[in-house]
Amino acid sequence: MPQTNALWSAQAHMPTVLSNPQTVIVKGDGAYITTADGDRLLDAAGGLWYANIGHGRDEIAQAAAEQIRTLETWHIFGRYVNEPALELANKIATLAPFDDAKVIFTSGGSDSVDLALKLARRHQQLQGQPEKLTVVSRQDGYHGLHAYGTSVAGLSFNSDGFGPGTLIPETLLVDQWDIDAAERTIREHGGEKIAAFIAEPVMGVGGLVPPPAGYFERIKELAKEFGFLVIADEVVTAFGRLGTWTASERFNLEPDMITFAKGITSGYLPLGGVIVAPSVSSQFYAGNDAPIFHQGLTYSGHATVAAVALKNLEIIERENLLGRVRELEPVLVEELEQLRHHPGVKDVRHIGLMGGVDLADGVSGLDVVAVLEGRGVHLRNLPNNILQISPPFIVTAEEIRTIVRGIRDALDTVHGR
Repeated sequence: MPQTNALWSAQAHMPTVLSNPQTVIVKGDGAYITTADGDRLLDAAGGLWYANIGHGRDEIAQAAAEQIRTLETWHIFGRYVNEPALELANKIATLAPFDDAKVIFTSGGSDSVDLALKLARRHQQLQGQPEKLTVVSRQDGYHGLHAYGTSVAGLSFNSDGFGPGTLIPETLLVDQWDIDAAERTIREHGGEKIAAFIAEPVMGVGGLVPPPAGYFERIKELAKEFGFLVIADEVVTAFGRLGTWTASERFNLEPDMITFAKGITSGYLPLGGVIVAPSVSSQFYAGNDAPIFHQGLTYSGHATVAAVALKNLEIIERENLLGRVRELEPVLVEELEQLRHHPGVKDVRHIGLMGGVDLADGVSGLDVVAVLEGRGVHLRNLPNNILQISPPFIVTAEEIRTIVRGIRDALDTVHGR
């Protein structure tokens, strides 16, 4: 029996989705996307934070096609490896903010968080610390939607509704702004029970929040005092979003692990992974009696995906897109600051090529986004009514001005209703 729409959309109230016209994206070119209705929109959100080099790059398609013709993939279990996966891991290690980095591949960001938190617990067990099971995360933090990511989520709409407690019980939420409050919670829980602290250097879904002054410095001190690991969740920020290869580099975080996804391929194919520092990896590499970390996914290290990632990194380097982000950052700052005192705005935040417009109470972000799309700009409204600005690195300064002018005009329209 034919169905008109069998697709169960992500993060969606399906009756609402099906009762309204759906927006079908059929093409992408550069910093723009085109709908099935023929509307060409400036992609001010970069898809879901991933379209770093822009859409429709032919050389990416060529890299994928060439690899598929040669070897579509071969797994990397045990002694087997494929050349693109090996080359990509070595390349990522050179970009890591610490020496002797090891790279474990996954299929995406949620996979990467799950892997990193399992590895943190495995590490503590090997250190003879069986009581170290708790993972600490921040209120409003987002770490994907696998069981572990859902359990450490600081956003209630992602963690509610699955029964009492969290899917994985040994978790602890701390204040995302006040490091003194966060430290009190850690000490009251018992720092000796903590396996790892995970945080986005810049909160994404939680509202485009840069790190509060002194926050991560104190976390590093606590990690040293209690012996827990620090994991930087850089699924959004890694590979250039802040004008550096990692946010850990920009903020001197010195984490034990970095999770990544999105920007490693600019969304052309799904890939994620974890960059592991010697503080964790060395015990798995030393001696015939070294332990095994029992972790592996069918498509981790997929040859074609790795070939695409290598081409993506080549483009970022060849076109100096990290430098471009650094050049565009003050343009975005200047433009967004002009919105700060708009009556429809509660706050604005910005760092790198990331911006957030926190809307005033009573102003519907969904309405603002709808008005914007009617004027040729695509934006996302985050669940806490904050507009997400994270365009491809190839945007121009004038296109950034177009985005912010469009937000101002849309706010005038919506706020004036």
